[in-house]
Amino acid sequence: MKGNGKHHLTPEGLENLKRELNKLKNEDRKRVIESLKEARAQGDLSENADYDAARDEQARLEGRIKELEEIIKNSVIIDSSAAGLNSNLGKLITVEFQNGTKRTFELVGSLESNPLGDKISNESPLGSALLHAKQGEDVIVKTDTGAEFVVKVLEINDK
Repeated sequence: MKGNGKHHLTPEGLENLKRELNKLKNEDRKRVIESLKEARAQGDLSENADYDAARDEQARLEGRIKELEEIIKNSVIIDSSAAGLNSNLGKLITVEFQNGTKRTFELVGSLESNPLGDKISNESPLGSALLHAKQGEDVIVKTDTGAEFVVKVLEINDK
């Protein structure tokens, strides 16, 4: 949920981003600078493929650093146990699909979503339908194609 410029993250998600930022700044940046120095030492930069590749890598690296700094600066920690939050962000939600399949998902912000790891985004069709759902409730999920299906919310637990 980042419509207001904020990025909803679990405490673990924020720490992962901070670790990535630290690695990019303190390890990868040094490696790229060294690659640039080596490429410059080869002489003519106008036709130096190594230099061009190092510059491209530097641009990607600096772009990712800037992106991570912005995300971290504008992050909001998901506190699934906050009283009166009236949201299921950060909670584990067990649902039953119409075919009888039961699945448990963690409802997270879009930056942490990993459907194969059972972390669904609050911006996905299923996630947005479950955002304010109550235990025992049947929830209608509307897909991007306009199709609809119903899931039953069996349990909602703090992580």
